[in-house]
Amino acid sequence: MNKKDVANVRKQFKADNDRLTIHEIFNVYIMKETNEIYHHQSMPFEMLEAEQQELFYQNFKKVLTGQLDEKLFELKFKRDVENSSQLILHQGLLAQETDAWKADMLKLVEKMLSGDPYDVDIVVTFIKAEFRDPSKQVSEEAEESSHDKMYAHPFILCSVNKTQDPKKELLFDYVEKEFKYNFVVDPVINLQAPISGFLFPAITDNASDVNHVLYSTGKANALNEHFIDDVLNAEEAVTAEEDKAVFEEVLKRVAGEQINTRTLSNVYEEVNRVVEEHEEDETPTLDYKDIGQVFENSGVKEANPEKVQEAFKSIIDDESYELKASSVVPKSNSKSIKIKTKVADIALKPEDLKYVRQTIVGGKLNLMIEVEENTVVEGFEMIPEALMQKAEDEQ
Repeated sequence: MNKKDVANVRKQFKADNDRLTIHEIFNVYIMKETNEIYHHQSMPFEMLEAEQQELFYQNFKKVLTGQLDEKLFELKFKRDVENSSQLILHQGLLAQETDAWKADMLKLVEKMLSGDPYDVDIVVTFIKAEFRDPSKQVSEEAEESSHDKMYAHPFILCSVNKTQDPKKELLFDYVEKEFKYNFVVDPVINLQAPISGFLFPAITDNASDVNHVLYSTGKANALNEHFIDDVLNAEEAVTAEEDKAVFEEVLKRVAGEQINTRTLSNVYEEVNRVVEEHEEDETPTLDYKDIGQVFENSGVKEANPEKVQEAFKSIIDDESYELKASSVVPKSNSKSIKIKTKVADIALKPEDLKYVRQTIVGGKLNLMIEVEENTVVEGFEMIPEALMQKAEDEQ
Protein backbone atom coordinates (compact mmCIF):
# COMPACT_ATOMS: atom_id res chain seq x y z
CA MET A 1 0.00 0.00 0.00
CA ASN A 2 1.22 3.49 -0.78
CA LYS A 3 0.18 6.68 0.99
CA LYS A 4 -2.70 7.22 -1.45
CA ASP A 5 -4.10 3.75 -0.72
CA VAL A 6 -3.88 4.35 3.03
CA ALA A 7 -5.47 7.79 2.73
CA ASN A 8 -8.32 6.31 0.69
CA VAL A 9 -9.18 3.85 3.47
CA ARG A 10 -8.72 6.42 6.24
CA LYS A 11 -11.09 8.95 4.66
CA GLN A 12 -13.93 6.40 4.70
CA PHE A 13 -14.32 6.68 8.48
CA LYS A 14 -16.88 9.44 8.77
CA ALA A 15 -20.55 9.70 9.61
CA ASP A 16 -23.16 9.33 6.87
CA ASN A 17 -20.72 7.77 4.42
CA ASP A 18 -22.88 5.55 2.24
CA ARG A 19 -19.78 3.88 0.80
CA LEU A 20 -18.79 2.45 4.19
CA THR A 21 -20.64 -0.25 6.11
CA ILE A 22 -19.34 -1.40 9.50
CA HIS A 23 -21.15 -4.63 10.29
CA GLU A 24 -19.81 -5.56 13.71
CA ILE A 25 -17.71 -4.03 16.46
CA PHE A 26 -16.09 -6.34 19.02
CA ASN A 27 -14.42 -4.96 22.17
CA VAL A 28 -12.23 -7.09 24.43
CA TYR A 29 -11.10 -5.85 27.87
CA ILE A 30 -7.79 -7.26 29.20
CA MET A 31 -6.73 -6.90 32.86
CA LYS A 32 -3.09 -6.07 33.53
CA GLU A 33 -2.98 -7.96 36.86
CA THR A 34 -3.96 -11.32 35.39
CA ASN A 35 -3.13 -10.72 31.70
CA GLU A 36 -6.47 -12.34 30.94
CA ILE A 37 -9.71 -11.38 29.22
CA TYR A 38 -12.03 -9.76 31.77
CA HIS A 39 -14.94 -9.04 29.45
CA HIS A 40 -15.83 -8.94 25.75
CA GLN A 41 -18.80 -7.59 23.87
CA SER A 42 -19.95 -7.62 20.26
CA MET A 43 -22.74 -5.63 18.64
CA PRO A 44 -23.79 -4.13 15.31
CA PHE A 45 -21.93 -0.84 14.87
CA GLU A 46 -25.15 0.96 13.93
CA MET A 47 -26.53 0.28 17.42
CA LEU A 48 -23.94 2.62 18.95
CA GLU A 49 -25.00 6.17 19.64
CA ALA A 50 -23.78 8.77 17.15
CA GLU A 51 -21.33 10.21 19.71
CA GLN A 52 -19.81 6.76 20.33
CA GLN A 53 -19.54 6.09 16.61
CA GLU A 54 -17.66 9.36 16.14
CA LEU A 55 -15.18 8.41 18.88
CA PHE A 56 -14.45 5.15 17.10
CA TYR A 57 -14.21 6.82 13.69
CA GLN A 58 -11.48 9.05 15.07
CA ASN A 59 -9.78 6.06 16.66
CA PHE A 60 -9.74 4.09 13.40
CA LYS A 61 -8.31 7.10 11.58
CA LYS A 62 -5.53 7.27 14.20
CA VAL A 63 -4.64 3.63 13.48
CA LEU A 64 -4.18 4.53 9.81
CA THR A 65 -2.33 7.80 10.41
CA GLY A 66 1.43 8.19 10.03
CA GLN A 67 4.28 7.85 7.57
CA LEU A 68 4.84 4.53 5.82
CA ASP A 69 7.85 2.65 7.22
CA GLU A 70 7.73 4.87 10.31
CA LYS A 71 4.31 4.21 11.86
CA LEU A 72 2.64 2.12 9.15
CA PHE A 73 4.18 -1.03 7.70
CA GLU A 74 2.89 -3.33 4.99
CA LEU A 75 3.95 -6.78 6.14
CA LYS A 76 3.97 -10.09 4.33
CA PHE A 77 2.56 -13.11 6.14
CA LYS A 78 4.93 -15.99 6.83
CA ARG A 79 4.26 -19.27 5.07
CA ASP A 80 3.71 -22.66 6.69
CA VAL A 81 2.92 -21.26 10.15
CA GLU A 82 0.92 -23.35 12.60
CA ASN A 83 -2.32 -21.64 13.65
CA SER A 84 -1.67 -18.97 11.04
CA SER A 85 -3.13 -15.53 11.72
CA GLN A 86 -3.54 -15.05 7.99
CA LEU A 87 -5.93 -18.02 7.93
CA ILE A 88 -7.71 -16.86 11.09
CA LEU A 89 -8.28 -13.38 9.67
CA HIS A 90 -9.44 -14.77 6.34
CA GLN A 91 -11.89 -17.06 8.08
CA GLY A 92 -13.14 -14.17 10.20
CA LEU A 93 -13.63 -12.05 7.10
CA LEU A 94 -15.74 -14.77 5.48
CA ALA A 95 -17.65 -15.76 8.63
CA GLN A 96 -21.40 -15.31 8.29
CA GLU A 97 -22.30 -15.80 11.94
CA THR A 98 -21.31 -13.36 14.71
CA ASP A 99 -20.22 -16.18 17.03
CA ALA A 100 -17.82 -17.52 14.41
CA TRP A 101 -16.35 -14.05 13.82
CA LYS A 102 -15.93 -13.49 17.56
CA ALA A 103 -14.24 -16.87 18.01
CA ASP A 104 -11.68 -16.03 15.32
CA MET A 105 -10.92 -12.62 16.84
CA LEU A 106 -10.52 -14.16 20.30
CA LYS A 107 -7.87 -16.46 18.85
CA LEU A 108 -5.88 -13.37 17.90
CA VAL A 109 -6.37 -11.89 21.38
CA GLU A 110 -5.01 -15.10 22.91
CA LYS A 111 -1.90 -14.63 20.81
CA MET A 112 -1.56 -11.09 22.18
CA LEU A 113 -1.72 -12.46 25.72
CA SER A 114 1.15 -14.86 25.06
CA GLY A 115 3.68 -12.03 25.28
CA ASP A 116 4.77 -9.84 28.19
CA PRO A 117 1.90 -8.52 30.33
CA TYR A 118 0.74 -4.99 29.65
CA ASP A 119 1.48 -2.34 32.26
CA VAL A 120 -2.13 -1.06 32.18
CA ASP A 121 -5.53 -2.48 31.30
CA ILE A 122 -5.98 -2.83 27.54
CA VAL A 123 -8.99 -2.71 25.24
CA VAL A 124 -8.72 -4.45 21.88
CA THR A 125 -11.30 -3.37 19.30
CA PHE A 126 -12.10 -5.23 16.08
CA ILE A 127 -14.46 -4.15 13.35
CA LYS A 128 -15.68 -6.12 10.38
CA ALA A 129 -16.54 -3.72 7.59
CA GLU A 130 -16.67 -2.99 3.89
CA PHE A 131 -16.19 0.09 1.75
CA ARG A 132 -16.90 0.58 -1.92
CA ASP A 133 -14.83 2.50 -4.48
CA PRO A 134 -15.88 3.53 -7.99
CA SER A 135 -14.50 1.12 -10.56
CA LYS A 136 -13.84 3.98 -12.97
CA GLN A 137 -14.06 7.74 -13.26
CA VAL A 138 -17.48 8.75 -14.49
CA SER A 139 -17.95 12.11 -16.18
CA GLU A 140 -20.58 14.51 -14.94
CA GLU A 141 -22.41 14.19 -18.27
CA ALA A 142 -22.67 10.43 -18.02
CA GLU A 143 -26.09 9.07 -17.23
CA GLU A 144 -24.92 6.29 -14.94
CA SER A 145 -24.03 7.20 -11.37
CA SER A 146 -20.53 6.74 -9.99
CA HIS A 147 -22.15 4.38 -7.49
CA ASP A 148 -23.37 2.03 -10.23
CA LYS A 149 -20.06 0.23 -10.65
CA MET A 150 -18.03 -0.21 -7.49
CA TYR A 151 -15.18 -2.27 -6.09
CA ALA A 152 -16.15 -3.83 -2.75
CA HIS A 153 -13.40 -4.05 -0.13
CA PRO A 154 -14.32 -6.18 2.90
CA PHE A 155 -11.80 -5.75 5.72
CA ILE A 156 -11.02 -6.24 9.39
CA LEU A 157 -9.46 -3.42 11.37
CA CYS A 158 -7.98 -3.83 14.85
CA SER A 159 -7.13 -1.10 17.34
CA VAL A 160 -5.31 -1.69 20.64
CA ASN A 161 -5.83 1.04 23.24
CA LYS A 162 -4.65 1.71 26.76
CA THR A 163 -6.89 2.69 29.63
CA GLN A 164 -6.14 5.49 32.08
CA ASP A 165 -7.44 6.65 35.42
CA PRO A 166 -10.15 9.31 35.26
CA LYS A 167 -9.24 12.85 36.24
CA LYS A 168 -9.98 14.03 39.75
CA GLU A 169 -12.05 17.16 39.44
CA LEU A 170 -13.91 19.70 41.51
CA LEU A 171 -17.46 20.38 40.32
CA PHE A 172 -20.04 23.02 41.15
CA ASP A 173 -23.62 21.84 41.68
CA TYR A 174 -25.98 24.55 40.37
CA VAL A 175 -29.00 23.03 42.11
CA GLU A 176 -27.50 22.50 45.55
CA LYS A 177 -25.22 25.53 45.16
CA GLU A 178 -22.17 23.77 46.51
CA PHE A 179 -18.76 22.54 45.40
CA LYS A 180 -18.38 18.79 45.07
CA TYR A 181 -15.46 16.46 44.55
CA ASN A 182 -16.00 14.36 41.43
CA PHE A 183 -14.83 10.82 42.09
CA VAL A 184 -15.12 8.31 39.25
CA VAL A 185 -13.72 4.79 39.49
CA ASP A 186 -14.38 3.65 35.93
CA PRO A 187 -11.24 3.63 33.75
CA VAL A 188 -11.15 5.81 30.64
CA ILE A 189 -10.29 4.15 27.32
CA ASN A 190 -7.80 6.35 25.47
CA LEU A 191 -9.07 6.16 21.89
CA GLN A 192 -6.97 9.15 20.84
CA ALA A 193 -3.64 7.31 20.93
CA PRO A 194 -3.85 3.64 19.88
CA ILE A 195 -0.70 1.73 20.80
CA SER A 196 -1.03 -0.77 17.98
CA GLY A 197 -3.37 -2.11 15.32
CA PHE A 198 -3.69 -3.50 11.83
CA LEU A 199 -5.77 -3.56 8.65
CA PHE A 200 -6.46 -6.84 6.84
CA PRO A 201 -6.22 -7.36 3.96
CA ALA A 202 -3.88 -4.76 2.49
CA ILE A 203 -5.56 -2.83 -0.32
CA THR A 204 -3.50 -1.61 -3.28
CA ASP A 205 -4.88 0.04 -6.42
CA ASN A 206 -8.43 -1.20 -5.75
CA ALA A 207 -7.22 -4.75 -5.18
CA SER A 208 -7.32 -6.68 -1.90
CA ASP A 209 -4.11 -8.52 -1.05
CA VAL A 210 -4.71 -11.26 1.54
CA ASN A 211 -0.99 -12.09 1.61
CA HIS A 212 -0.19 -8.75 3.26
CA VAL A 213 -1.41 -6.86 6.32
CA LEU A 214 -0.97 -3.18 7.19
CA TYR A 215 0.52 -2.97 10.70
CA SER A 216 0.30 0.21 12.79
CA THR A 217 2.57 1.07 15.68
CA GLY A 218 1.92 3.67 18.35
CA LYS A 219 5.36 5.33 18.17
CA ALA A 220 7.32 6.09 15.05
CA ASN A 221 10.11 3.58 14.31
CA ALA A 222 9.21 1.58 17.44
CA LEU A 223 8.14 -1.89 16.36
CA ASN A 224 6.49 -4.45 18.64
CA GLU A 225 8.33 -7.58 17.54
CA HIS A 226 5.96 -9.82 19.53
CA PHE A 227 2.95 -8.35 17.76
CA ILE A 228 4.54 -8.71 14.31
CA ASP A 229 6.01 -12.17 14.80
CA ASP A 230 3.68 -13.97 17.21
CA VAL A 231 0.34 -12.18 16.78
CA LEU A 232 0.32 -11.45 13.05
CA ASN A 233 2.81 -14.17 12.06
CA ALA A 234 4.34 -11.71 9.60
CA GLU A 235 7.86 -11.27 8.30
CA GLU A 236 10.29 -8.87 9.94
CA ALA A 237 9.89 -5.19 9.15
CA VAL A 238 12.61 -2.59 8.65
CA THR A 239 11.96 0.96 9.80
CA ALA A 240 12.85 4.10 7.88
CA GLU A 241 15.16 4.98 10.77
CA GLU A 242 17.11 1.74 10.29
CA ASP A 243 17.42 2.26 6.52
CA LYS A 244 18.63 5.82 7.10
CA ALA A 245 21.24 4.61 9.60
CA VAL A 246 22.58 2.08 7.07
CA PHE A 247 22.80 4.72 4.33
CA GLU A 248 24.61 7.18 6.59
CA GLU A 249 27.09 4.52 7.72
CA VAL A 250 27.87 3.56 4.11
CA LEU A 251 28.42 7.25 3.31
CA LYS A 252 30.78 7.60 6.29
CA ARG A 253 32.84 4.59 5.28
CA VAL A 254 33.17 5.84 1.72
CA ALA A 255 33.58 9.59 2.28
CA GLY A 256 35.07 9.51 5.77
CA GLU A 257 33.81 10.99 9.04
CA GLN A 258 33.98 14.54 7.69
CA ILE A 259 32.07 15.92 4.73
CA ASN A 260 31.30 19.43 3.50
CA THR A 261 27.73 20.68 3.42
CA ARG A 262 27.60 21.15 -0.34
CA THR A 263 28.46 17.49 -1.00
CA LEU A 264 25.97 16.32 1.61
CA SER A 265 23.31 18.57 0.09
CA ASN A 266 24.10 17.10 -3.34
CA VAL A 267 23.59 13.58 -1.95
CA TYR A 268 20.18 14.48 -0.53
CA GLU A 269 19.12 16.20 -3.76
CA GLU A 270 20.20 13.21 -5.84
CA VAL A 271 18.19 10.75 -3.73
CA ASN A 272 15.16 13.07 -3.74
CA ARG A 273 15.41 13.20 -7.52
CA VAL A 274 15.13 9.40 -7.59
CA VAL A 275 12.09 9.55 -5.29
CA GLU A 276 10.35 12.21 -7.39
CA GLU A 277 10.96 10.35 -10.64
CA HIS A 278 9.15 7.31 -9.24
CA GLU A 279 6.46 9.15 -7.29
CA GLU A 280 3.59 7.50 -9.15
CA ASP A 281 5.21 4.06 -9.23
CA GLU A 282 6.18 1.62 -6.54
CA THR A 283 8.45 2.88 -3.79
CA PRO A 284 11.93 3.29 -5.35
CA THR A 285 14.75 1.36 -3.72
CA LEU A 286 18.54 1.61 -3.74
CA ASP A 287 20.94 -1.32 -3.84
CA TYR A 288 24.68 -0.84 -3.38
CA LYS A 289 25.11 -0.12 -7.10
CA ASP A 290 22.46 2.61 -6.97
CA ILE A 291 24.07 4.08 -3.86
CA GLY A 292 27.43 4.17 -5.62
CA GLN A 293 25.83 6.04 -8.53
CA VAL A 294 24.25 8.54 -6.12
CA PHE A 295 27.62 9.18 -4.48
CA GLU A 296 29.38 9.56 -7.82
CA ASN A 297 26.76 12.01 -9.14
CA SER A 298 26.96 14.00 -5.90
CA GLY A 299 30.72 14.52 -6.02
CA VAL A 300 31.63 12.19 -3.14
CA LYS A 301 35.35 11.56 -3.33
CA GLU A 302 36.62 7.98 -3.68
CA ALA A 303 33.08 6.76 -4.44
CA ASN A 304 34.29 3.92 -6.65
CA PRO A 305 32.03 0.84 -7.04
CA GLU A 306 34.38 -1.50 -5.19
CA LYS A 307 34.63 0.72 -2.13
CA VAL A 308 30.85 1.24 -1.98
CA GLN A 309 30.21 -2.49 -2.31
CA GLU A 310 32.73 -3.28 0.41
CA ALA A 311 31.19 -0.68 2.74
CA PHE A 312 27.69 -2.02 2.06
CA LYS A 313 28.68 -5.64 2.68
CA SER A 314 30.40 -4.73 5.96
CA ILE A 315 27.08 -3.35 7.27
CA ILE A 316 24.47 -5.58 5.60
CA ASP A 317 25.03 -9.31 5.31
CA ASP A 318 22.62 -9.57 2.39
CA GLU A 319 24.28 -8.00 -0.63
CA SER A 320 20.95 -7.99 -2.49
CA TYR A 321 19.27 -5.87 0.21
CA GLU A 322 17.70 -2.64 -1.02
CA LEU A 323 17.07 0.53 0.97
CA LYS A 324 13.89 2.50 0.42
CA ALA A 325 14.97 5.78 -1.16
CA SER A 326 12.36 7.85 0.68
CA SER A 327 13.67 6.58 4.03
CA VAL A 328 17.35 7.43 3.74
CA VAL A 329 17.18 11.22 3.45
CA PRO A 330 15.58 13.94 5.58
CA LYS A 331 12.11 15.00 4.45
CA SER A 332 12.49 17.59 1.69
CA ASN A 333 9.25 19.46 2.45
CA SER A 334 10.11 20.39 6.02
CA LYS A 335 12.98 21.79 8.10
CA SER A 336 14.23 18.30 8.85
CA ILE A 337 17.96 19.11 8.95
CA LYS A 338 18.99 19.86 12.54
CA ILE A 339 22.28 21.65 13.23
CA LYS A 340 23.19 21.78 16.91
CA THR A 341 25.89 24.03 18.34
CA LYS A 342 26.75 25.22 21.83
CA VAL A 343 25.44 28.67 20.94
CA ALA A 344 22.28 27.87 18.95
CA ASP A 345 20.22 25.14 17.29
CA ILE A 346 19.23 25.62 13.65
CA ALA A 347 16.61 23.82 11.54
CA LEU A 348 16.50 24.07 7.76
CA LYS A 349 15.30 22.23 4.68
CA PRO A 350 17.74 19.79 3.01
CA GLU A 351 17.78 21.96 -0.12
CA ASP A 352 19.12 24.89 1.94
CA LEU A 353 22.00 22.96 3.47
CA LYS A 354 24.30 24.13 0.67
CA TYR A 355 24.07 27.69 2.02
CA VAL A 356 25.70 26.67 5.31
CA ARG A 357 29.48 26.63 5.81
CA GLN A 358 31.78 25.89 8.70
CA THR A 359 34.85 28.13 8.51
CA ILE A 360 37.82 29.16 10.65
CA VAL A 361 38.03 32.89 11.34
CA GLY A 362 40.73 34.24 13.61
CA GLY A 363 41.60 30.70 14.66
CA LYS A 364 38.04 29.96 15.78
CA LEU A 365 35.34 27.81 14.22
CA ASN A 366 32.43 29.78 12.77
CA LEU A 367 29.16 28.69 11.25
CA MET A 368 28.28 30.83 8.24
CA ILE A 369 24.88 30.93 6.55
CA GLU A 370 24.50 32.61 3.19
CA VAL A 371 21.34 34.73 3.11
CA GLU A 372 19.68 36.79 0.39
CA GLU A 373 18.52 39.64 2.60
CA ASN A 374 19.37 41.29 5.89
CA THR A 375 18.60 39.26 8.99
CA VAL A 376 16.09 40.58 11.55
CA VAL A 377 16.59 39.75 15.24
CA GLU A 378 13.90 40.75 17.75
CA GLY A 379 12.70 43.43 15.35
CA PHE A 380 16.19 44.84 14.73
CA GLU A 381 17.90 44.56 11.36
CA MET A 382 21.44 43.24 11.78
CA ILE A 383 24.40 45.32 10.53
CA PRO A 384 26.48 43.50 7.89
CA GLU A 385 30.02 42.94 9.15
CA ALA A 386 33.17 42.62 7.12
CA LEU A 387 35.01 39.34 7.60
CA MET A 388 37.62 39.58 10.38
CA GLN A 389 36.17 42.92 11.52
CA LYS A 390 33.36 43.66 13.93
CA ALA A 391 30.88 46.37 13.09
CA GLU A 392 31.33 49.48 15.12
CA ASP A 393 28.45 50.71 17.22
CA GLU A 394 26.75 53.75 15.78
CA GLN A 395 27.28 56.85 17.84
